[in-house]
Amino acid sequence: MIRRKLWRLGAALFVLINLGGAAFAIAMGQPMHAAVHAVLLVLGVTAYGAWRLTPSAQRRDLKEPDPRLEYLQQSVDAMALEVERIGEAQRFSDKLRAERDKISPPKKEQ
Repeated sequence: MIRRKLWRLGAALFVLINLGGAAFAIAMGQPMHAAVHAVLLVLGVTAYGAWRLTPSAQRRDLKEPDPRLEYLQQSVDAMALEVERIGEAQRFSDKLRAERDKISPPKKEQ
């Protein structure tokens, strides 16, 4: 519900900015600048209209998780865990190596 309101607020701001930008560009004598705002306005309104014409059932289908996407997420999580384990082993190995280097070898007696 809040998400829908935020999208509508964003769309309204988009329209107002482009309307204001086009009017300002016309007032400043910049036809190309005004044309860009007009094209953006038309594209935005067209996209909103196309979204509204899309049956709500199709929009709901987009919200259902895809099993392949979930599998991919699990795979990425597993790889991240393994990379973290490798990193931890590397840090431990470096720590042991640094401690070994600090300890001087025993002096040879002649």
